[in-house]
Amino acid sequence: MPTDVIMPQMGESIFEGTITKWLKRAGDPVDKDEPLFEISTDKVDAEIPSPVAGILSEIRVAEGATVQVNTVVAVIQGAGSASAPASTPETEESAASAAPEPVAATLDGQSSSKNIRSSPLVRRIAQDNNIDVDQVTGTGPQARITKDDILRHLSELEAKSARPASPATPEVPPPTKPKPATVPPATRSHEAVTETASQLPGTLVPLTKMRAIIAQRMAESAQISPHVHTVFRVDMTRIVRIREREKGHYEQRNGVKLTYMPFISVAAVEALRKFPIVNASMESGSIRYHLNINLGIAVALEWGLIVPVIKQAEERSFLGVARAIADLAERARAKQLKPDEASGSTFTLTNSGIFGEEFGTPIINQPEAAILAIGGLRKEPVVITDGEGSDTIAIRSVQHFCLGFDHRIIDGADAGKFMSEFKKTLENWDREIG
Repeated sequence: MPTDVIMPQMGESIFEGTITKWLKRAGDPVDKDEPLFEISTDKVDAEIPSPVAGILSEIRVAEGATVQVNTVVAVIQGAGSASAPASTPETEESAASAAPEPVAATLDGQSSSKNIRSSPLVRRIAQDNNIDVDQVTGTGPQARITKDDILRHLSELEAKSARPASPATPEVPPPTKPKPATVPPATRSHEAVTETASQLPGTLVPLTKMRAIIAQRMAESAQISPHVHTVFRVDMTRIVRIREREKGHYEQRNGVKLTYMPFISVAAVEALRKFPIVNASMESGSIRYHLNINLGIAVALEWGLIVPVIKQAEERSFLGVARAIADLAERARAKQLKPDEASGSTFTLTNSGIFGEEFGTPIINQPEAAILAIGGLRKEPVVITDGEGSDTIAIRSVQHFCLGFDHRIIDGADAGKFMSEFKKTLENWDREIG
């Protein structure tokens, strides 16, 4: 019996999803719970597993298409079913586009003498750039022309057109310079899109689903909240020494690496408990003081950015926070987060210092009232005053933290008190780490 594969409901507030990548092709066998395709919603990017074992007999929704939840996107025939197609070159070819492949067209629009195997994406790029697919070497199964093949060929044409003719040979008119390729938004990861753009300067690359959502959210936040930023310098020497002393045994004992993020997260939670206005949000002209501290941790992905959330962070131990950070970050990168794990935050941490920045001035993650950006950790000469008023210069590990806050809710005094408490907790750390 055939089984319909549907676009899943990934959360109560999610009504549609975009298929960004098929992980199987028509005619491929699939196991139950084996990743079948990837989707992107306004909450998460996720891998969707196969509901049954069998043969993927039909793909009904192409990569890049956005459909409503519960839409049938594919059909799986039961294993061994007589109606399941055999794995032939024809079924392999149809898998790339979920439809039979027509004969490729040449530059003059006539049918090619060869049955060139390619996907609609490849043919579209070829048509947009006046490329004869007969001249492209295919490296896919049965010499099928892949996206990488057509883009590589296009790069070679551009390189040849830019190369000066040798004076020792007759001057030959260079080939017509191809138009910049417009790569459909369909399906590639942000990493692949970035690589394509770097290979083809001037390429017009449509926004991925996630990048479009990020753009929309950031623009909305800038319009909604009057942003103010305050920067504090924190002496992290005590934290650095604790981590260096404990990190080896800590991982052996607890199964999780000891990073700086749990220290920073716990210090933020401690300060939020004392100054709940920083954990609040604007709601219908009133201030909502949240019952719990749901700590968002921004995670940079190769294809965008996502903010997994540690729910009820105030109830967790240091080790509990450390484990939650590691788990959520790992599953975010593996596209295994559930939508409710990437929503509902009341305060967000973002690490802008991982690339060496002093600090960043972050945009608030709506509907929160504040966000804390973590700057780079580095050693600096610092003037230290002892109890008798004598000054000395010492080398200390220093880090800058920038609090971005909504001035409709939080005044500068509240922000300063919060940051002072956060700074004091880190500089005088005396808590168990597990």
